[in-house]
Amino acid sequence: MKKLLKLSPVLILAILLSSCSSVRVVADYDKEVNFNQYKSFAFFKPGIDKAEISDLDKRRILRAIEAELLAKGMTKSETPDMLVSIFTKEREQVNVYNNGFGPYGYGWGWSPWYWNNFNSVSTTTEGILYIDLIDAKRKELVWQGQGVGYLTHNMKEKDERIKEFVFKILEKYPPEEKE
Repeated sequence: MKKLLKLSPVLILAILLSSCSSVRVVADYDKEVNFNQYKSFAFFKPGIDKAEISDLDKRRILRAIEAELLAKGMTKSETPDMLVSIFTKEREQVNVYNNGFGPYGYGWGWSPWYWNNFNSVSTTTEGILYIDLIDAKRKELVWQGQGVGYLTHNMKEKDERIKEFVFKILEKYPPEEKE
């Protein structure tokens, strides 16, 4: 029992850290659609061409989507059941940090010779990736996943970050059937 009490804070911390994800995901779908009917896919070029990102990033995203759908047992086909399209958005966020306290500058780093106006500014880029799954016969959107998270410009991390976005989004496909 004592060992369990000593380990419980470590277990709680491990559970909390493992449940945190740096990509927030939501999905929406047509509840009338039987998703078991979709066995093959192809990319919807007109939709993908509209995505306002570099061709290199498009290829990274499409390769990651293809890998995830193949892992789910689907096949890539010239006559698909489902078409896959993507859409992206990004927004720059500016964060201003001021570590002074009150009008007199009291706080960390206070000195009687100057006001404590230590401001720092940082910017981050938040990206949104939409993955649309379209019924190929009816040409209707049947499922859409959206992932939101911070982007990296570090080339070594970019591939992994894109794979994480796609994996987290397609984790929601196919939708779980509720009874």
